[in-house]
Amino acid sequence: MLKLFYGKGACSRASHITLEEAGAQFEAIRMNLKDGEQRKPEYLALNPKGRVPTLVTDRGVLTETPAVLVYVAQTHPQANLLGPDDPFAFGQIQSFNSYLCSTVHVAHAHKQRGARWTDDPAALAALTANVPKTVAACFELIENEMFKGPWVMGDAFTICDPYLFTLAQWLESDSIDPKRFPKVYDHRNRMSERPAVQRAIAREEA
Repeated sequence: MLKLFYGKGACSRASHITLEEAGAQFEAIRMNLKDGEQRKPEYLALNPKGRVPTLVTDRGVLTETPAVLVYVAQTHPQANLLGPDDPFAFGQIQSFNSYLCSTVHVAHAHKQRGARWTDDPAALAALTANVPKTVAACFELIENEMFKGPWVMGDAFTICDPYLFTLAQWLESDSIDPKRFPKVYDHRNRMSERPAVQRAIAREEA
C-alpha cells in the first residue's frame, strides 16, 4: 500500500487530495512540521530533503509534488487525472505545476523560510515584506494568462487543480485578498465542495 507523509496545510495537501481523487489505497501519515519531525533521522532515511510530501511505493520513494502527482495519475488511469492522452497537453500540465513548484511556492516561502536564502536580519525582513507583492504577481499571471477555466487546463479536471487549490489557500496568510483573482477564487470555492478534497482536509484537521 502507498504511504503518504504529509504536513497539515502544507504543499503535500495537493498529493493528499490527488490520492483521494484517484481512489487510491493509501496510508496517510501526518508529520508535525512545527515540531521538526521532518528532520528526525527516521524520516531523513526516507527523504533526506527533510520536507513533504514523501510517497512510499512498492518500488521506492518519491518526493517533490509534481512527481508525486504524475505518479498517482499514471498508476490510476481510471481516474483520468491527466486529461487528454496528448503529449502537448501533458507538457502544459507539467509546465503549470512546475511554475507552482519553482516560483509560486518559493515566493510564498520567503515569508517563513527566508533563512533558506540568507541569515542577514535586514535581508530576512525585506524578503518577508515583499511576499504580498511577489505572490500576488504570480497569481495575477495565473489568473490572466494560465488559467483556462472552468478547471486549470480547461474542461478536464487534472492534477493541476489540487495543486493550485493548495497554494491558493495560502493567499490570506500572505496578506492577499483572494477575491482579487476571481477565477482562482471561484476555483478554490468549487474545489472545496469536492468530496475528495473534503476527505483529505478532514483527515488533516482531525
